[in-house]
Order: sequence, then C-alpha cells, then structure tokens
Amino acid sequence: MARRRKGTPIHGWLIIDKPAGATSARIVAKVRAITGAAKLGHGGTLDPLATGVLPIALGEATKTVAYVMEGAKRYRFVVRWGEERDTDDIDGSVTATSPDRPDDAAIRAALAAFRGEILQAPPAYSAVKIAGRRAYDLARAREDVRPEARRVRIDSFDLVGQLDADHAEFEVSCGKGAYMRALARDLGRALGTGACIARLRRTAVGPFAEKDAISLAELESLGHIAALAHRLIPVEAALDDIPALAVTEIQAGYLRQGRPVRLPGAAGHGAYAGPPAEPEAVLATLGGKPVALVRRTGGEIRPVRVLNL
Repeated sequence: MARRRKGTPIHGWLIIDKPAGATSARIVAKVRAITGAAKLGHGGTLDPLATGVLPIALGEATKTVAYVMEGAKRYRFVVRWGEERDTDDIDGSVTATSPDRPDDAAIRAALAAFRGEILQAPPAYSAVKIAGRRAYDLARAREDVRPEARRVRIDSFDLVGQLDADHAEFEVSCGKGAYMRALARDLGRALGTGACIARLRRTAVGPFAEKDAISLAELESLGHIAALAHRLIPVEAALDDIPALAVTEIQAGYLRQGRPVRLPGAAGHGAYAGPPAEPEAVLATLGGKPVALVRRTGGEIRPVRVLNL
C-alpha cells in the first residue's frame, strides 16, 4: 500500500524572489513550512550569493519541473575586475590579482567570443559530478578540481555599464547549464585582468519572470491557503511551449490509466506511413484542463506524466 504524504495537496507554481545568503534547498524548506504543501520542488538552483527568480513547484507541478529547467534564463550581474577567487564569486578566497582594468571598448570587443554556442568549464565549486562525486565536495576537500568543459548556449551577453573602475554590470540570456560565475571568470581572463561575480540576480526562468515573483515575507503574510491561491500560477504555465491536444472523456480515462490512445485518422496496421517520426511532447487536455504529458509517435499518444488535477 502506497504511503500517504503528509501535508496539504496544493498544485501550481509559486515564484519566489530569493534573497541573498540562502540556498535553494533552504527556500524550498521555508515554502513548505509556510504553505504546509505535501510535495515541493524547485525549477533551477541558485547560488547562495544570488537573488531573484526561483520557481517553486507544488504538488502536480513537480512533474513539469524538467520543462522549466530546459527553458531560457536571464541574469543581471556585477563583475569585480582584478580578482580571481576559488569559487568564481566574492564568497571565495582570492587566488590571483591584477592591477589592470579594461575599458568599455575592450569589454565590448571581448563579449563577441562569448555569444552563441561556446565551450565552458563549470566552476570548481559546482554541483557537476567528477568520477561520481560532486565537484564542490572535491573542492572543499582541497582536491584538484577541473570540471570538463561542455557546450552551453549564450543567446546574449551585453555590457550594461561600468559602475566604477573595479566593477561592471552585465545582462545575459542563456540556455540550460550555463554558469554566470564561469562566464565572468572567463571574460576576466580574456581581458587579462581576472574577474569574479560580485552580485548576481536571475530575472527570468522559462515562462516565469520577476513580475511573477513574491518575497518570502509576503508569502508568510498571506497566512492561509485561500489567500495563497491568488498567487499560485497554474501547473500548465510551465508548458506554454508545448503543443496542446484536446482529447475525449474516454481517451482521457485511458491516459489516466497509463494506456496509449490511437488518434483518429491514423494509418491502420499494414499501411505505410513513411519512416517513424521522433516522439513529440504534447499536453493532452480535456475541456481545457491538463490530463497528461504525452509522447506522440505516428498515429498514437502515450502518457509520460499523468497530471492528477
């Protein structure tokens, strides 16, 4: 017999404006304590130093977290010139210094090499695995940590302005897996001065942006589930980029049971329909309400995640 979860079944997304100094896991724990929700998860870790958009999935929304994490992200950050640190941000220990400082023209010229698909080595203090162990565990144990470079997508990387001789502000739009700390580190090296992140804010993740965000203090002030409902974003908001397919009551019943559904007009057995297509992610809906995330191959759909809403 399945064990029942403790807590209240709440389904949807809360977008938290994460404060500096807290881990993403700590924010999830605080949201759990405030809401009493039975099931929670988050859509993309933020460093303790960072602030900004941290999507928290509640209930059935946890089944859509992967789609949010695959979405584009936007950041605004401040770089400190002339210092490299072991964590690639100001929370770490200084490992190298330089008296040189770049001017606007040099910075803008260097940025071009960091746009598009680039190779990026994650920071030593990161959650990537090396021989089955987290890089940050190896780094804390003073082991030599050199995460392997991987391809990431940087859609835009722009200089907002120089704040003073030692600091400059940037905006970045990127794909999954890109580290802003590594971007700052590598830009500093390209400019011959070294650099680390002094301040970092995430302004958007997938469909969620700053305008959707709520502080922990505001969340706590709501006090009860009825008030909380006004700040909950529907589960399907995470699936805006996925095509929807309306199904019938009978078909919805099959999908909820984990059974495939043959689509009307599909080629019958023995009919040649050309080479098999790649499975397509689709959101099956009944009366506009999500039923299941399905994979569409040829003439049928198969449930991947059933949404019990």
